[in-house]
Formats: sequence, C-alpha cells, structure tokens
Amino acid sequence: MTSLERYLPILGWGRRYNRVTLTSDLIAAVIVTVMLVPQSLAYAMLAGLPPQVGLYASMLPLVAYMLFGTSRTLAVGPVAVISLMTAAAISQVAAPGSPEYLAMAVALAFLSGVILVLMGVFRLGFLAGLLSRPVISGFITASGVLIAFSQLKHILGVSAGGSTLPDMIAGLIGSLATFNPYALAVGIGVLAFLIFVRSFLKGLLLRLGVGRSLAELLVRLGPIAAIVVTTAAAVLFDLGERGVQLVGTIPQGLPVFALPELSLATVTTLAGPALLLSVVGFVESISIAQTLAAKRRQRISPNQELIGLGVANLASGLSSGYPVTGGFARSVVNFDAGAETPAAGLFTAIGIGLVTLFLTPFLAHLPQATLAATIIVAVLSLVDIGAIRRVYAYSRPDFIAIAATILVTWILGVEIGVVTGVGVSLVLHLYRTSRPHMAIVGQMPGTEHFRNVERHAVITDDSVLGLRVDESLYFGNCSYLEDSISKLVAERPKVRHLILMCPAVNTIDASALDSLYEINRRLADAGISFNLSEVKGPVMDRLHRSDFLSQLSGRVFLSQMEAVRALTGKASAAPAFQPAE
Repeated sequence: MTSLERYLPILGWGRRYNRVTLTSDLIAAVIVTVMLVPQSLAYAMLAGLPPQVGLYASMLPLVAYMLFGTSRTLAVGPVAVISLMTAAAISQVAAPGSPEYLAMAVALAFLSGVILVLMGVFRLGFLAGLLSRPVISGFITASGVLIAFSQLKHILGVSAGGSTLPDMIAGLIGSLATFNPYALAVGIGVLAFLIFVRSFLKGLLLRLGVGRSLAELLVRLGPIAAIVVTTAAAVLFDLGERGVQLVGTIPQGLPVFALPELSLATVTTLAGPALLLSVVGFVESISIAQTLAAKRRQRISPNQELIGLGVANLASGLSSGYPVTGGFARSVVNFDAGAETPAAGLFTAIGIGLVTLFLTPFLAHLPQATLAATIIVAVLSLVDIGAIRRVYAYSRPDFIAIAATILVTWILGVEIGVVTGVGVSLVLHLYRTSRPHMAIVGQMPGTEHFRNVERHAVITDDSVLGLRVDESLYFGNCSYLEDSISKLVAERPKVRHLILMCPAVNTIDASALDSLYEINRRLADAGISFNLSEVKGPVMDRLHRSDFLSQLSGRVFLSQMEAVRALTGKASAAPAFQPAE
C-alpha cells in the first residue's frame, strides 16, 4: 500500500471496482436509503433541529467518508446517542428551534471534524481506550432510556421539558392532564406496528413462503409504511387542527454550502462538548467497523478512521448538517444487503438528495408522534440489561463504573455522565494497579514451574523467598511493593535470599526504580541478597541504563528455576541473565 493510498483508501478499492461490485453497492444503497430517511428526520428532531438538517447530514458526510474511510460497510450519518449529546451541549447556550441553535449545531459538527482529523494526523486513536467497554455500554444504555423518555412528550402530545431523567419524568407527570388523545393514538399505533414489524413480521412472512430477501426488505420498509399511513391519516382527519403536532414545511432543495460561523466565543463554548462527542462517536463507530470488517477478514485502520470520520463531520458542518458517526443498525443493514465498498454510501447520499429535492412536500403533514415512535423503537436495542448483569457477575469494579455512568447520566446529564464513567474507570484502574497481586511461589514437584504456594502443593526452601509480582512497577504501586517485602521478610527470619520473579512486569518507571534501590539497601542491611528472575528484555535494557545492576546485592537470573538452584547450591549455578532475551 502506498502512502497516498493509506490516506485515500479509495485509490485502493477503486482500482478494482467493477460491474458486479457496482450492482451490489446499488442494491445496498437503495435499502439503506429507505431506512435512513425516517431515521434522519427522527434524529434531527431528537437533536432539537429542523427535520431537513437530518437529511443534510446524510448526504455530503457519506461522500467524504467514502474518500477517506477504511471500512467497506460502515454507514455514516445521524445516530441517536450523538443526537442526544448534540442537544445536551447546545441547549445550554441557545434555545432549540432558534437560528442560533442551528448555527451552533453546524459549528459543533465542524469543530468535531477538526478534532477528529487532528487526532488522526497525530495518531491518537489509542486515547479512545480511555473509554472502557463497560463505561460505553453503561452510557449507551443510560442514553437509550433518556432518549425514550424524551420522546414520550410527542407520543402524548404535550409540552414537557427537561434534559435529565428526573426532570423529564416530573414534566411528563405534570402535563398528563393535557395529553392529546389523537397524538397518543398515532404514537401507540406506530409503536405497536414497528415492534410487530421488527420482532414478528420476518418470521411470519417466511412461514407464508415469502423469500428471505423480500421478507427482509419488507421489514426495512416498516418505518416508511408508518410514515405514509400516518401522513395520509393526518391529511384525511385534519389531525393538525386537532392539536397533533406535525413536522411542518420542509424546505426543498440541497443544503447551502458555507463555512460555519466560528467566533472565539463559539469555539470556547463548544470545544469541550466537541471533544467529548468526537471521542464517544469514534469509539462507537470503530467498534462497529471492526466487528463488520472481521466477518470479511478486512482490516480497519483506527487512525485513518479518525480522519475519515473527521472529514465526514467537516463535510456535515460545511453543508448545514450536524455531528455524525457510524450507525450500528444501518451499518449492519448495509453489510447484510451486500455492500462491497464505501461507494454504497455515495449512492445512498444521491438517494437522500433526491428525497430532499422532490419528496419533502409530502412530509409536511407527518405527525411528530410517528417520528417519536420510530426513535423509541430504534433505541430499544441500545438498552442492554444483559451486559450489565454479566459485568456485575464478572467484575464488581467494572459494575461500579457502569452504575456510576448510568446514574450520573440520568441525574446530571449525558456529558457529565460519560466524564464520570471515564473518571471512575481510571480511579478503579489506579486502585487495582496500586495494590498488585503478588504471590509467594514454590516449585511444582517434578517440573521447573513455580506456582502460588496457596494454590498448589509445591516445594519451598526456608532460606529462599520467591515472590512473583503480577503487575508492572510504577509510581502508584512501588510503596506497596516496599511495604509488602518488608512485612514478608520480617515474618520469615530464616530467609537469606529474596527472588523477585518478574514475568508480568512490562515496565519499571523511575519511581519504581528508586524503590528497588531502597529494597536492595534494606535487604542488604538485613543480610539478605536481592535477586531478580524472568526479567523481560526491554525492562532489562532500561535497567542497564542505570547503575542499579552494579549495586544489586544478588543477581539477575533467566528463570526462577536457575535462581533457586544457584542460591540453594542444590545444583550447578545457573548463568546470569543476559542483556537481551
């Protein structure tokens, strides 16, 4: 792969593009377009934006990702969680529906694009690892619940605000007396229909003898059918005059292409939310891309994905859109529909463009309750109670991180929720590594293996204390190591040699090196030699750059077996460890 292909993946797959690939991409694009139209309208409403903004965010970003993205099947566009985060970030500084609100959303997309591109250029994809999978799972679950509750006001046909779960519940309860029965009928009807379509229609059609491909297509058409039927009902029964909130006039035509207004005040206000949104969007997107790529044995470049998503968001900001990322549901549909290359995204963008040019007048009478029901059904899959139960059973610290993320997201909002999750995860990680697992080891009979004396029947020698440390040594755990060794030696007056077994030590920082000096001095004062075994090559190389080895009272051995033989004199002395392994 040339350096140019690395930054423009289209140059690689584009050379192999043929008629068969074109056919597969066109078919996938038609199916994804059918799915994306109602989603784009609904997610724009979720973000507090005019519905056409969702369509705008589903065109040029797809073209941009086609040029720079490495995933063959990732479908970029508006998604539920990013839409919720967009609303949470902008509603604090502008009123939803106002021109200022729209301008801020466009600026947020552009800033997010700049951040993502810079992260990709400087190869900072590893920073997304700060968001652990349990935290992401908890955040998405909490967001799914928030999104569902935020849409109930449209189902009920009432005015209820709030950006946190308690506020939403209080607002809904306070406005129940003024609910609109027509809006409720539309919302409940669409909910029931979409749940039936998603859960039962495919199986029913297969039992009736319908082909699998046609059955799957009919399932994808479910939201479109709901839009057509409820729009027709709104016109026939004049639901707008009966208090049902309608989408209203959607401007025809393609978006206006312009550089967003980026004043210093706007950048200062949106920089933090843009960074958080970028990281969350990237983690969600890269997880989807890698999962789908693995099924076809394809490769995803995380740093290039940062650039691809960044350029997609820049394109969204330049075309009156709002922040986008890879969507799970539509990407899976794109994959299952047979998309072979990112060109399917180009054809999808063309399809959305045609809808924007010719079909938007038919959407003016679309009830908002229909879009709300579409959102609720879509986010049901985000709520993963099973994952929470599995984490609780496997790791209580990770469960604490999930629980903290969910509760804070519900009570204080999405931005504080994800920051809390990251903070709790880091604190728990520091706590775990500050008290590393250590085990006194002995020889397994008849072997040269050494295992924990508390777990196995092993052979030991009272004059030798073998201590295995199962963590890298750094500033956070070096004091714990000193204290533990002092305690163990004090409890064993017959010990004359201590061997620190280091198979899991991948690094020793400067603070830990100072601790090793101190341990060596204390043991020497007590008449005990300090030895190391099974030190990894890179760690040994760094130790050679200090004078620690020349001051070491004992030796460094290649294996624990050789150390024990040499120090007990029960066999010929083993050779000392060499600089490289």
